[in-house]
Amino acid sequence: MDGCEGSVGGIRVERDVLNELRLDQVAGRRTCSFRPSLKERLSNSVRCSVPQLKRWLLTWVPVLSWLPRYSIREDGLGDLIAGISVGIMHLPQGMAYALLASVPPVYGLYTSFYPVLIYFIFGTSRHVSIGTFAVISMMIGSVTERLAPDAHFLVNGTNSSSGFYINEAARDTYRVQVATASTLLTGAFQVVLGMMRFGFVGTYLSEPLVRGYTTGAAAHVVISQLKYLFGVSPQRHNGPLELIYTLVDVCALLPQTSVPTLVISVVSLAVLILVKEINSIYSRKLPLPIPIELLVIIAATLTSYYIHLGDIHQVQVVGEIPSGLLPPAMPDRGLFSSLVGDAFAVAVVSYAISISLGKTFALKYGYKVDNNQELVALGLSNTVGGFFHCYSVTSSMSRSLVQESTGGKTQMAGAISAVIVLITVLKLGALFEELPKAVLSTIVFVNLKGMFKQCADLPLLWKTNRVDLLVWVVTFACTLLLNLDVGLAVSVTFSLLTVILRTQRPKYYVLGWLPGTELYVDAQTYAEAKEILGITIFRCSSFLYHANAELYRQALEEKVPCNAMVVIPTNQPAFSVNKETEFARQCGSDPCTDSASVGQSECVANGNVNWGFQDEEDTCATSTRIHMSSQSSTHSVILDLSTVGFVDTVTLKMLKNVREQSATALINSYTHKFE
Repeated sequence: MDGCEGSVGGIRVERDVLNELRLDQVAGRRTCSFRPSLKERLSNSVRCSVPQLKRWLLTWVPVLSWLPRYSIREDGLGDLIAGISVGIMHLPQGMAYALLASVPPVYGLYTSFYPVLIYFIFGTSRHVSIGTFAVISMMIGSVTERLAPDAHFLVNGTNSSSGFYINEAARDTYRVQVATASTLLTGAFQVVLGMMRFGFVGTYLSEPLVRGYTTGAAAHVVISQLKYLFGVSPQRHNGPLELIYTLVDVCALLPQTSVPTLVISVVSLAVLILVKEINSIYSRKLPLPIPIELLVIIAATLTSYYIHLGDIHQVQVVGEIPSGLLPPAMPDRGLFSSLVGDAFAVAVVSYAISISLGKTFALKYGYKVDNNQELVALGLSNTVGGFFHCYSVTSSMSRSLVQESTGGKTQMAGAISAVIVLITVLKLGALFEELPKAVLSTIVFVNLKGMFKQCADLPLLWKTNRVDLLVWVVTFACTLLLNLDVGLAVSVTFSLLTVILRTQRPKYYVLGWLPGTELYVDAQTYAEAKEILGITIFRCSSFLYHANAELYRQALEEKVPCNAMVVIPTNQPAFSVNKETEFARQCGSDPCTDSASVGQSECVANGNVNWGFQDEEDTCATSTRIHMSSQSSTHSVILDLSTVGFVDTVTLKMLKNVREQSATALINSYTHKFE
């Protein structure tokens, strides 16, 4: 042991002074890697055995792990009630959100059936409800209306004042092809990314970005549904500012509002809002939420049927709903090239929404959600759904909360909800043919309440993190002013740019010693911290790489007031601050009061110098004394790299240049890694 002793708070610390080479010897650093080679890993992955096959099946098909242990006594009743409740919600939401996707309402029911069954088999979350969702439906609708606009389906007609009318049957058929092709491509992206273990891709969409994006998308949803609420037909716009143009057109057409449609919309909105507030206020007293959406649909359908709203008053109704399930069909592969960008955007957004909701419930109930398996499960739901005339799905917050609050404990509730939808499609679908579309639009409106509540994030973000606030606002503005896919791309780019800028402008500190302790803290922040005269401890709070290397150098030159120094960069302890100060005290000087005496001390000799991260020829140990220049008050500089996660070659070259350019006098310099 060295001859120096340190005592703080009654504790005496004695240890050897180790450089990096000596540390490797003492600690027994391993020189070989214990990670299997690539050949061994590939061999193990393709090797088949019964235990390995079982593990593989349980990993990729989670239903095999929990279904055999399913307890009907403990979970059956709760799942049954939750499944019926969610199934009842699927019916109105499926038909309503189909309007957002610009496809006939029955396809919303298909989307509420097939993907739910697939997720039941492959999903790992116990509480999320997979199916239609407003934002994803809107993203699909923007694609279908762009590739299949009304103008492409105009035909000559004698009954129209303009001489043309829209062939709605042909238009809807083609839009379904676009939606299913996009869904298949979305699912393929998700499955491939999941199997390649890219489940972390959702982390690139920060929570402020997702919430700002979904709020902006909700505004698009509101504007797109105004035509059904007022019974008008505005011109379809695409590209930047489409939201503004559509709103202007709707306002211009207000004198042509269909009064019966407006009355239906106002009454439906009033009833839905009132009863949903009752559900919220008396949620603890009500055994089940009042299924007001379904009740409004039934009442509106009966009213429309008996007073002939569609025939006499020209109110837009749902129209023909075929009974039974359609046979599977291959989506039009010729559309894939036009849908790649849109499909990838939907894949990322739908996964980000689903995994964030799934993790929320998993954290609350203490189970694990597998990121990669969730990506695969969602991808398979979309892939299979694409063959069965479905459009893209994700988790719904409103249905998931109902599934959880009504006692759902497993995905068995999802399977039961799918059975409710199946019964409706097979036997009850035709009963909703007279349902006014305005009622479905009001259901969409009311269910967007939670989306717009996200605006309450702004005051909190202002107080906590204004960079996140900026991301939220920019994302919201880009989504409003641009279309959904371009807005998402710009928002993600901006979010990543803020990360780069924050690493480019880290905080730099000169550390000072806190008397009576062995702690070293920011000398500017803590008034009691005292800088050790003759020694400057410089800390960076971020990574060091090519984007901020030169800025680090500039900050070092600004904060280190010396004219002659040698800077030795490393993140391994070559000499401790306590050792330096103790040596100074043994020589009869106080390092905090007399820098000159420390500079000329004979006590620091044979110091080991580690040039860190350099070639062998650059690594040396010097035997020298500290010779202090009369013009300089700093004889030693310590670079504290304990908070630096990584450095690159550009940083290493910069540090080497700083050392060489600053070496107007050879002094004993070292670094310290605080532990």
